[in-house]
Amino acid sequence: MPNPAILPAAQSHLVDRLNAYAVPLADPIAKLGPLFEQIGDARYVLIGEATHGTEEFYRLRAEVTKVLIRDHGFAAVAVEGDWPDCGHVTRYVKGDQEVATARSALQAFVRFPAWMWANTAVADFIRWLRDYNLATGAGSRVGFYGLDLYSLYASIEAVIAFLEPLDPVAAERARARYACFDHTYRRARDPQAYAYGARLGIDEACERQAVHQLSDLRKMALSSLSFGRSPDPDDVFFAEQNARVVISAETYYRAMFDDRVSSWNQRDRHMANTLFSLAEHLSKRRRETARIVVWAHNSHVGDARATEAGTYGEWTLGQLVKEAHGRDAVTIGLSTYAGTVTAASHWGGKSETRPVRRALPGSYEDVFHAAGQDAFLLWLRDNTELDRLLGLSRLQRAIGVVYLPESERQSHYLYACLPEQFDAVIHIDRTNALEPLFSEQTVPAGEVPETYPEGI
Repeated sequence: MPNPAILPAAQSHLVDRLNAYAVPLADPIAKLGPLFEQIGDARYVLIGEATHGTEEFYRLRAEVTKVLIRDHGFAAVAVEGDWPDCGHVTRYVKGDQEVATARSALQAFVRFPAWMWANTAVADFIRWLRDYNLATGAGSRVGFYGLDLYSLYASIEAVIAFLEPLDPVAAERARARYACFDHTYRRARDPQAYAYGARLGIDEACERQAVHQLSDLRKMALSSLSFGRSPDPDDVFFAEQNARVVISAETYYRAMFDDRVSSWNQRDRHMANTLFSLAEHLSKRRRETARIVVWAHNSHVGDARATEAGTYGEWTLGQLVKEAHGRDAVTIGLSTYAGTVTAASHWGGKSETRPVRRALPGSYEDVFHAAGQDAFLLWLRDNTELDRLLGLSRLQRAIGVVYLPESERQSHYLYACLPEQFDAVIHIDRTNALEPLFSEQTVPAGEVPETYPEGI
């Protein structure tokens, strides 16, 4: 995609018009009233981030989400995290006495990058959410759910743990079905081993066995007589979703070494399906349409059709939600020009506070920096002038859990058309590194990262 140089006069005009529409955010949440007015009755609000390790992004998402929950009746927070790990957080925020502190809830995040969710900003938010929930009725409590598919081993164990006290025979049957993962994955507790084995044609029956197990769980859920006692519907849903994760993870790891596009698409399709299943489950439980806020990277929240990745055949969570729900979904991108970020220098490495280079000339971040504001909101949907001014494809930065400043252009930029990618964008010009909750961050890598952008 072309990226024409911006002439000084043209850039000056662009900056003037941006400032005419920009809502200054010197005190971000106090100035975000226009954002909530535009969100209106939307069922899904997807809030992105340009990096996985920026304090201001996490804090801003948390503040926006508090308003959506407290004042607009949102029923859940769904994040780019693993289903069983986030399940511990849901237990905490809903008042489970066995998970008594935010720190103990976030200790479930042990796979690299643990700090992506085990950080002080998330800890503060889930403490607030627990206090909010304990002041409301049990049937209206808001959960914290994971959309991702990396938890192959943990999800297998969660399915068996669910069945064991209810039906030991069914639990043993599940063990037998999942045994095909034993000699490659579960013995090493490393899905890379399964991925390599799948590539060599090992364990071709694993997917079939995983599908049979999900089918069994669904049949059992239809009749509580299948269990020794009637389980809680939420517990049944959690178990079924873990069984779905096993199926999706198996497919993802099998595709990983063959085609990056197909593995990326498998992952985002799984996240979308999980989101829709969660919405359906919560709507039945609450007897009203459940509204959900999503936290994920810009590269998942934005519409792939507006980026160069879309020309390669990739799709994204945000695109799939838009295709299914249209204007009933709102997508918000977050961006920054420079500062510091929490990231690793290689996959599976220890987290570090790393300087973020100034954005490349001509990029969206560079244009926003030229506006001269510390932070601002732009509502893009239905704004024909901003669509015209920002509609040229420009470079856009994406930093995941690995940051490689020495190959900044190749590793962390792609072309995008911002007004088609997001409904709104919030720019914070200088940002700071996220603070990990736990000091030791040399945790298992867990899986092979996507090749580009790094670790998103």
